[in-house]
Amino acid sequence: MAGGKQTPRQRMIGILYLVLLGLIALNVPDSLLDAFKNIKVSLDTSTDNVKKGIATTYTTFKATKLVDEPKRAEPILKRAQNASDIADALDKYISALREQLVAEGGGINPSINDVNARDNLDISPRIMITDKKGEELRQKINETREQLKALLTDKEKAGVNFSLNAEAPEQTAGSGPKKNWEEAYFGDGIPLGATLTTLAKIQTDNKNAENEVVKKILGEADQSRVTLDQFKAVATAPTSYVLVGQPYTAEVFLTAYDSKLSPTITVGGSPLPVDAGKGKYSGSTSTEGLHTWAAKVGFKNNDGKMEYYDTDPQTYMVARPSAVVSPDKMNVLYIGLPNPVSVSAPGIADADLRVSMSGGSISGKGEHWTATVSTIGEARISVSGELTKGKVSPLGTSVFRVKRIPDPKAQFAGKSSGNTSAANIRAQDRVFAKLENFEFDAKFNVTRFTLLIAKPRQDVIILSATGNELTAAMRSAMSNVSPGTTIVFKDIIAVGPDGTQRGLDSIVLGAN
Repeated sequence: MAGGKQTPRQRMIGILYLVLLGLIALNVPDSLLDAFKNIKVSLDTSTDNVKKGIATTYTTFKATKLVDEPKRAEPILKRAQNASDIADALDKYISALREQLVAEGGGINPSINDVNARDNLDISPRIMITDKKGEELRQKINETREQLKALLTDKEKAGVNFSLNAEAPEQTAGSGPKKNWEEAYFGDGIPLGATLTTLAKIQTDNKNAENEVVKKILGEADQSRVTLDQFKAVATAPTSYVLVGQPYTAEVFLTAYDSKLSPTITVGGSPLPVDAGKGKYSGSTSTEGLHTWAAKVGFKNNDGKMEYYDTDPQTYMVARPSAVVSPDKMNVLYIGLPNPVSVSAPGIADADLRVSMSGGSISGKGEHWTATVSTIGEARISVSGELTKGKVSPLGTSVFRVKRIPDPKAQFAGKSSGNTSAANIRAQDRVFAKLENFEFDAKFNVTRFTLLIAKPRQDVIILSATGNELTAAMRSAMSNVSPGTTIVFKDIIAVGPDGTQRGLDSIVLGAN
């Protein structure tokens, strides 16, 4: 509620407050006290919202102006923080005063969510008038108001009209003797609930005044302050690497330039078109190799004389279109697996690339693609690109070998052959097929196998199973394995990601 820019809701609250205050002399019914409580809650909410807005303003300023222009922004920020310190001092004083009044009124009653003695007509006059807290508050309000205004320049003060004030309300003829500010708002006949609402309104006015002062002070950083005392001509280009047929563009301008300035800018004696103080240069890209250029910038100084500044030499490389396609794992593509490959074409945006494949299929976007193949032999991945709008040109083709996934090794009890303890053999219940030293996470499932158990001086037990788990009969026979027993898994069949059946080497284990 600062600067006369109150929202309709704020104006409504102010009017209701004055109306309710005027009705106090007639009666203090609960409905009236509830209205004061509701206004107080609304005012406190408004104060909290303003506090959050001020915090956001500071955060934004520190993340932008303080980073971009620290020398200029630091004193501005310090002045704004001084305003916040002044307003915070008044806010803390009023909060302490509210706590004292609530304590005198018996604390907060949860059933009504308000101070217990909200209808009491003696507490407010005693503390605010007899104990002179009202006079002290009036002085602090006026001091805060003047201190905040003193932080503003004459230009910044224009349009500022704080609602933060301690002026006695105007009295109409026949309304009795004139009252000062504290008597009018905290004197005889004012219930405690109304006093707490008045204090909440002052806190809202205080925060709104702080908000306006802070925004006006921090707004200094947005004002244009260009002093052309040192100059350097600058040329910037989006890229220094382009392909044949692609345009090369660059901007040429003065640092700390004035958008209303119309300098003359030439490259090799030829003038450049100038818009808002900046010239745009388009270099030739019809031939390959390193190209170098420099610009001369001229403008009239305050005396009407021309001054010239030369840019540093600028270079850009023009190269023929090319593309790079590389596998992410190794130099072959495997059947049955999603083979990740990387595709890149220097100087061409990902969105302008076109990728196709023979001998398989490929999908993806940007640099990351996945190739899928199904037949042993070769596969070709071709890349083209849209160099200019509507014109697609081939950039390159890469040839890959296509192989099937290697056969895995069959394992039982963590081994493919050799010796292990009888206890280890008895503890296992399935056969695995594992790929060793393979870059991809390819999984094989054992679909059938035959088990031979040869104990010393006993007939060989031969059992068959479907799947990779031991059958009940196998587990029963394996439970009696003792040192000296030979375990053989043969006729092992496994199926991998490519769907083909693989016959795996037998497993021969000795129990010890």
